[in-house]
Amino acid sequence: MKSLIVTVAGMSTRFNRDLDSPILKCLYYRHSYKYSLLYQIIEKAHAVDEIIIVGGYLYDQLEKFVKTYFSELISKIRLVYNSHYKDFGSGYSLLKGIQNISGLSDEVIFVEGDLYFDSGSFNEIVNSSKNIITINREPIYANKAVALYLSESGSPHYIYDTSHKTLNIDEPFTAIFNSGQIWKFMSVSRLKNICETLPHNKLEGTNLEIIQSYYDGMTGRDFDIVSVNTWVNCNTIEDYNTIEEFI
Repeated sequence: MKSLIVTVAGMSTRFNRDLDSPILKCLYYRHSYKYSLLYQIIEKAHAVDEIIIVGGYLYDQLEKFVKTYFSELISKIRLVYNSHYKDFGSGYSLLKGIQNISGLSDEVIFVEGDLYFDSGSFNEIVNSSKNIITINREPIYANKAVALYLSESGSPHYIYDTSHKTLNIDEPFTAIFNSGQIWKFMSVSRLKNICETLPHNKLEGTNLEIIQSYYDGMTGRDFDIVSVNTWVNCNTIEDYNTIEEFI
């Protein structure tokens, strides 16, 4: 059973600076709801068996949108509320999603809800039988990128600066990439065990705490890297304008 977790709980601060009234970023569109980020993600996910959407900020908007536009998929969608969307980091939304995975699930795909990506790349992730790490082709800037490097042994490591200033790597590495911020986990038991054993301060931090713990100790035999062909991380209206052109 394939499960998809999409996290959309954040407050969309940078995005809402350019709007007259606040909106949940993943629901924004100009002409048709089909041009929203959430619709674009869910529309690509028909091959999964359950879709867990974790919200928080403007949760009533999310509920209304899902009920209105995803009626055909409503039997496989589960909405989860993150009451700590203001005071905890993105890791808590991922935790809430993992806690709501069906007991029948044997593989989990995680997508951050402010992304646009192409169908072909996503299908490659869905159809793979291995753990998946994704990368994109954007340049790596410390003020916006989540970087991924491979150590001498081939183990993946994520680095991100919450102050958006610099990135530091304190060991030799063999490759470095810009993260595509989509992952596939083929061991649900390992994923759940991490969530049960990580300290609370890590679970309340960024989602990279859970993700890094999952991939710790793995090498190239344990995962595949998928390069996402078309990829945009939507932080501003300007980013959305780029996405709209792709759609």
